[in-house]
Amino acid sequence: MKEILSQKMIAYAKEIEIVLNEKQIEQFYQYMELLLEWNQKINLTAITNPEEIILKHFIDSLTIAKHIEMGAKLIDVGTGAGFPGIPLKIVREDIKITLLDSLNKRINFLKEVIEKLELTNIQTIHSRAEDLAKNKNYRERFDYATSRAVANMTTLSEYLIPFVKVGGCVICMKGAEINEETQQSQKAIAILGGKTIQKEAFQLPKSDIKRNIIILEKVKQTPMKYPRKAGMPTKEPIQ
Repeated sequence: MKEILSQKMIAYAKEIEIVLNEKQIEQFYQYMELLLEWNQKINLTAITNPEEIILKHFIDSLTIAKHIEMGAKLIDVGTGAGFPGIPLKIVREDIKITLLDSLNKRINFLKEVIEKLELTNIQTIHSRAEDLAKNKNYRERFDYATSRAVANMTTLSEYLIPFVKVGGCVICMKGAEINEETQQSQKAIAILGGKTIQKEAFQLPKSDIKRNIIILEKVKQTPMKYPRKAGMPTKEPIQ
């Protein structure tokens, strides 16, 4: 079973131009085992089939690796079970990663994954995005902010853009249907100091699963009133 899964992981990764070594394959396998073990105690993922975990969690997370420059500082907001942050860290040791989540149980899981996989230059923070982005030690301190399946583009922009320094980028990982959502978010993105610079539509390897990556560049500082207090970006998105 392990051998079959390893071969799948190697083949899928090759499709997105990532070559995995033996150590990385072993780390992904350990990660999967921990995910399935912890998932029996706390809700981390609805996907429990190993092949689906590889494609829909691991490979999906790695699709943004090519957009991140060497040695960058990245924050993964609402990381959940560690996606995309931990798969990125496994294949890109050069990136400094901060995993942010509002649920302490998930943070405890992530700490164990980091320890067991012996990952370095990666930290976990238990906080809401709206609160942490007001902290001067984290506000506009990152080269990249990313998030996978957390919120619509307008709300997501308010979570992510404040973390990124001017000249940095926000990488939004989205599903198939995004045109209306993208159009509706343009005003909010501009108010928050960003502009859309790239959209990439693709399918996950050997599947009909459609994905989109939207990249925003931070062109000016975010006004201090953003993000608004916890809950507001979701309840009353910027119009």
